[in-house]
Amino acid sequence: MTDTVVKNGSESGRKSRLSPEIRRGLLGLGLGNTLEWYDWMVFGLLSAFIGPKFFPSQDPTAATLNALAVFAVGFAFRPLGGVLLGTFADRIGRRKVMLWSIMMMAITTLVIAFSPTYQQIGGAAGMILLACRVIQGISTGVEAPLSTSHAVELVPEGREGFVAGIISFFVNFGILFASLVSYLTSLVLSGAVMADWGWRVPFVVGAVFGFVVVYLRRTLPETMKPEELAESTSKSVWSGVGKHWLSVLAITFVVGAAQAYNYAWNTGLPTAARSGFKEDATAVFALTTILGVVLVIGSLVVGRLSDGKSISKWFLITRALAIPSVFLMLMYVRPGIAGFAAVLLGGSVVLVLNMTLYNVVTSSLMPKSCRGAGTALGYGIGVALFGGTASYLLVWLQSLHMSWMFPVYVAVLSLLSILLYVLARRKNGIFIGK
Repeated sequence: MTDTVVKNGSESGRKSRLSPEIRRGLLGLGLGNTLEWYDWMVFGLLSAFIGPKFFPSQDPTAATLNALAVFAVGFAFRPLGGVLLGTFADRIGRRKVMLWSIMMMAITTLVIAFSPTYQQIGGAAGMILLACRVIQGISTGVEAPLSTSHAVELVPEGREGFVAGIISFFVNFGILFASLVSYLTSLVLSGAVMADWGWRVPFVVGAVFGFVVVYLRRTLPETMKPEELAESTSKSVWSGVGKHWLSVLAITFVVGAAQAYNYAWNTGLPTAARSGFKEDATAVFALTTILGVVLVIGSLVVGRLSDGKSISKWFLITRALAIPSVFLMLMYVRPGIAGFAAVLLGGSVVLVLNMTLYNVVTSSLMPKSCRGAGTALGYGIGVALFGGTASYLLVWLQSLHMSWMFPVYVAVLSLLSILLYVLARRKNGIFIGK
């Protein structure tokens, strides 16, 4: 897992290795993020196959839209997951909730893989699919923010950059893994088989992978001390969240701006290239794969560079860079794969900087006693309001010939995230890093 050493503050220049227990813990937490993003991406990638299987298929387009609507429902339930599971994490400990979260994802992925179709059981098929996505939305509402908080609490102080890089690596690997499994399944099976039953294979892979993560998480170290758990009640947790409401608001925009930028680069630009400018699909997919590799490798590089440094300063600088760089989108105004490549890969540097650091930054804004609930609530709202709607907003603005509005929108979100972060830090302080 790259650099697994920890700097000892009393020994200038010397380093000691992280314990095997901590390394196993980071592996289990990171792979949970891999599964979350793998599952989310696979559902989106295979929605054209899933829709006709779970909904009336006289109109394939309508069936696909129904599947995408179910996909969107998962985003809506993330804040609820943050409230429920985040509170439990502060009440009964991180380990149990991290285990519940990944079990929910693994079991529902397995159910989708073997669920009967609309042709077999009628409308109940769509209801089963919807129920699975709701449960997965609740699970993912706590998975990313709490796993990052748990990881930061596991490692010695000063290793926040290392955690940011590792968690981001596993997230980006999940995205890349989903594309790779979907591609290989489609390559081995024919298109007709994919439409019939082949779409189930990536979900089976995800379910098996999920149960492996469950096994790894059985031995997660608990970072909440017995005395902290003894003093924790639902009232005290939410009293703490209320006291730090400005931090929760800052978390919402820190997450929302990063996710809007992410969807612009990973979804918006490729969609414009394929649909708007009729670029060669193979070339577009090749470049988006390169983007995925940049994110996977870049997250480790950013983590190593920022390790031991002030995460606060790194965040402010990298988020400020996002404001002008998002306007690179406006340079892709005519067909040409070279222009698309320049914009996509040019913006990828700022993208990887922001996507690597934002989860650790959000964890730093909440005290340990209410960190699970506060970070998960802010994360869930940010993803639901700004991440889940980004692709739709971008396509809608393009249809109105107002594409220029989207980078303005992301730039404003980025600026607000900086202002709110500074205000929250000034009012409440930061509780992780410096």
